[in-house]
Amino acid sequence: MPHIPKEVTDQAKVNLKKARRTVYFSILGSFGLASLKGIAGFFGNSYALIADAIESTTDIFSSFLVLIGMRFAVKPADDNHPYGHGRIEPLVTFVVVGFLFITATIIAYESVQNIQTPHELPKPWTLYILGAIIFWKELSYRVVIRRARQLKSSSLKADAWHHRSDAITSIAAFIGISIALYMGPGYETADDWAALLAAAFILYNCYKIFRPALGEILDENLYEEMIAQIREVSMTVEGVLDTEKCFVRKVGVHYLVDLHTVVDGTISVYKGHDISHRLKAELIKTIPEIANVLIHIEPAKITTINEKRQQH
Repeated sequence: MPHIPKEVTDQAKVNLKKARRTVYFSILGSFGLASLKGIAGFFGNSYALIADAIESTTDIFSSFLVLIGMRFAVKPADDNHPYGHGRIEPLVTFVVVGFLFITATIIAYESVQNIQTPHELPKPWTLYILGAIIFWKELSYRVVIRRARQLKSSSLKADAWHHRSDAITSIAAFIGISIALYMGPGYETADDWAALLAAAFILYNCYKIFRPALGEILDENLYEEMIAQIREVSMTVEGVLDTEKCFVRKVGVHYLVDLHTVVDGTISVYKGHDISHRLKAELIKTIPEIANVLIHIEPAKITTINEKRQQH
């Protein structure tokens, strides 16, 4: 099975601790806001706020899924899983996207039902509640998405978008309630129409989160910048004349690399083996996200060797 250096697994444990703290932050925030929105929506006659509370409730469950997925993703490789358990992360992302999709569907359904049902105008004080919620959820999004980018975690990114979608539904509710209060009787359904619009936006973001996770599962070529960096670093290693094929796949928070390296075809197998080991060590050292590199040695043509010798 692929050998993942100890420093890589140690870093994965550190990343897991950081990710856990971020998810706990999400869970506590979502629980508090779901309660606040539900109470405010019920007593404030705002169906958009009640729909928003439903969305926040699903956030809690999806965050727990992210937490479970992360714990499983950093388990070391074993005989049955020689490449580790990182694939669990995009699978969790699919489930989180499913929660988002269900949430958007519920909000859309409830909005249509409320549009068809006469009801009172929302209470003016619900706008203050929504203002505070929007501020907190946008702040939460920025905290979680920053950590997701640091750790290159697709499931944390999905969790971050839960916060952003929550902020969007709250903004829509704020606009809808404002219109209803400003325009008065006859415009009671304005916040319901706003919630319906927010549901459509959440569905759009479902696709944006789902697509990269699907590419990760299918080993899609999504890492051109890293491939360019791998080629650049490779050329700094003594004995490497060129690089040919280079494939990168993401497994959890790690990357696995297959690299064809061109060396002098007249050197011994032992020396070629030494070059490959030095190249692998340099790549892992320079690009910490890389957990393992499988290097295939290609003999250079005589003309290529002479060209390289002339350059030096």
